Amino acid sequence: MNEGTILFFLAGILIVLAGVILYRQMALVRGIRKSLRQAAENISEILAADSDEKIMAFTDDKALMELYGQINRLLLDRQKVKTDYKRQEIASKKMLANISHDIKTPLTVILGYLEIMRLNDPEDEQLKKVEAKAVQVVELINEFFTLAKLEAGDMNLEITKINVSELCRENVLGFYELLLQKEFEVDISLPEQNIFVQGDKESIERILNNLLSNAIRYGSDGKYIGIFLRKEGSFVYLDVVDKGKGIEKDFAPRVFERLYTMEDSRSRQIQGNGLGLTIARNLARQLGGDILLESAPGIKTVFTLKLKAAEY
Repeated sequence: MNEGTILFFLAGILIVLAGVILYRQMALVRGIRKSLRQAAENISEILAADSDEKIMAFTDDKALMELYGQINRLLLDRQKVKTDYKRQEIASKKMLANISHDIKTPLTVILGYLEIMRLNDPEDEQLKKVEAKAVQVVELINEFFTLAKLEAGDMNLEITKINVSELCRENVLGFYELLLQKEFEVDISLPEQNIFVQGDKESIERILNNLLSNAIRYGSDGKYIGIFLRKEGSFVYLDVVDKGKGIEKDFAPRVFERLYTMEDSRSRQIQGNGLGLTIARNLARQLGGDILLESAPGIKTVFTLKLKAAEY
């Protein structure tokens, strides 16, 4: 074998070794990219679902394994922070419920004394105004107390089979005189066959009263109120419709926020104290339903109560 052949042979071996090394490097890079891509997808899914899972990616690369370990540590810290926040939030809501209760007790006593004073001097206009304002404060405290109990999970709801058709009739009758005085056109559409839902009667009545009073108060310009009940699949839907000024699109997503109030008109004012709709939606959601809103200012506003249907 001459020297040229040997050199050619060695050159071939070097080329093959270089190819092998290059292939291994490319395979390693592809493997790292694939592993990182998988980890990124896992993190995205964890964040999107707000779950407490960890990254389950495996690789032979020690640096990547160490990186995944640190990411899992961050996810664990995030889980602890989230748990602590929920615990503190529940504690704060319970404290608010207790404070609301403690404030309500002396206010009730004050109202009692005011009533006695008014009976002794029934013509005192200033006394009447003070008593009316005290009543408003008590009502507001009651709203705070109810909302705090709901958000703290302390509200006991008695779930039974409710005839929502009959409940609608009863609640509309409760507003009948007011509707006559305000000269409202009333449009009621209830199926001939009674519809039943799974829920708490007192809670559903409170939701209906809130939606009806809102429609009368803020939809008075349209002189119209509609109540439409229907069953679709496993849910029952109750639409409360008015043709007042409506709610502007930019404000609509915020109408269920706590203490959210606007000024001047219905298109800029949603709720007297900002708690009624918040409580109504909380109650609906605790019953496994929801309250939906659709508004076209100047045309119509529809609040839809969604509840779980009950078997007949």
